[in-house]
Formats: sequence, structure tokens, C-alpha cells
Amino acid sequence: MCFLRGEFRIGAGDLLLGVVAGDTPVWIGATQFEYWRYSQMVLDAAPGRAAGMSLEASEAMRFIGQVRVFDDAEVAALALIGDPPHGSD
Repeated sequence: MCFLRGEFRIGAGDLLLGVVAGDTPVWIGATQFEYWRYSQMVLDAAPGRAAGMSLEASEAMRFIGQVRVFDDAEVAALALIGDPPHGSD
């Protein structure tokens, strides 16, 4: 979901996946991270109607996600990097 800056309360179990558009953090819950950790997800936004995501409420936009499973070399490389930062860090 999308929140205005400062409106999302980051919990100790949330993990920082990265930053988009230079300064917009993307967080994921620990349970979701465990489910998706071996996958690459590309998240995009496009005009259109969606089913309940926060973006559509005010902007008439929807999320589009594409997912693929990492290959063995990518999994090994990620193991060297370790988990992303947690909200408690």
C-alpha cells in the first residue's frame, strides 16, 4: 500500500527493500519477505481501476506486479549480502 511520507509506522519486523525515485522507501513485512525472498518482483503503476489498493483511491491508478524466481547463482549472491535492514535497525 502507499502512504504519505510519515504516515506509515515502521515496525521492528519490517524490512527495507530499497528506495525508489531517489528518496521513497519500500518496506515489506517479515512474513511477506520470507515468502518472496527468493523472487524478484517488479512493481509498476499504471492508469486504471484496481481492487482496494491505496493508490487507486485518489489517483485512479493500479499496481501491476511481475514476479520471477531467482536462479541458483542469484540466491547464492543474495546469501552473501544478507537480509535487508529491519525497522529496528
